[in-house]
Amino acid sequence: MSAVPLEDSAADVVGKALRGKAQLPEGLARSAGVSLDRLRKILDGEPDSEVLRAIAPCLDLDADALESLAAGVAPPDISVPGLEMFTTAFGDIHVNSFLVWEAASGQALLFDTGADADPMLDFLTKHQLKTVGIFLTHSHGDHVFELDRLLEKTGAEAYLGDLEPELDGTTRFAAGRMWEFGHALRVESRLTCGHAAGGVTYVVAGLPRLVAVAGDAIFASSMGGGIVSYADALRTTRQEILTLPPETVIAPGHGPLTTVGREMAGNPFFARRHAATA
Repeated sequence: MSAVPLEDSAADVVGKALRGKAQLPEGLARSAGVSLDRLRKILDGEPDSEVLRAIAPCLDLDADALESLAAGVAPPDISVPGLEMFTTAFGDIHVNSFLVWEAASGQALLFDTGADADPMLDFLTKHQLKTVGIFLTHSHGDHVFELDRLLEKTGAEAYLGDLEPELDGTTRFAAGRMWEFGHALRVESRLTCGHAAGGVTYVVAGLPRLVAVAGDAIFASSMGGGIVSYADALRTTRQEILTLPPETVIAPGHGPLTTVGREMAGNPFFARRHAATA
């Protein structure tokens, strides 16, 4: 898999935490004892370790992890046989979709659609794979943009959590449902809401490593914004993803692959919070 840059900078993380906690920069500057001018420079992307470490506890962020993110520490390249990631442009952002396949049975599972399904469809054709399920983490436009094409081209059933808005062509299910495919592929659905009303993480077993397709619940060194509920986004990710074995590969909706262990140790949103409850 080709290298994919981190989705968020330290400034992005601080901005998401500010919005999630409904704080204004002026109040954060006062609480942290830093000047508003220096804080605004952080929000504009200028690194300042002293300010980052001062504001981190006020936002319930891990200071060491936030400082490491600002220094450019990124996860190592990760490759899992049977897992392919496709990154496509959606306006001024990039979004991931994933394909899981089993060579013995020739069956494939698709996770989210990305903004352009051609690379995924080409891969299916090249490897003579049959799609037996399309799994959507949530219904935001960048994750379902090519659903109609994938339904037409593959004839597979598409699944969407029942707490998400209605979406034509999908079969609804309650989180907790499990599926079995081929000889050894198993998919477990877990509710990871907060970014979306009914966001779902799919935990895939049957590959050499456990894989959690997380949508926008968590990114390498960050998370999706808590659009619906910041508190729920933190809570469900911590309970449903970070309790998986540390070697579990996280396949996020944006940015590079990462692991549970790495995010437990180095994600500014979760590192200290998880340690406190472990």
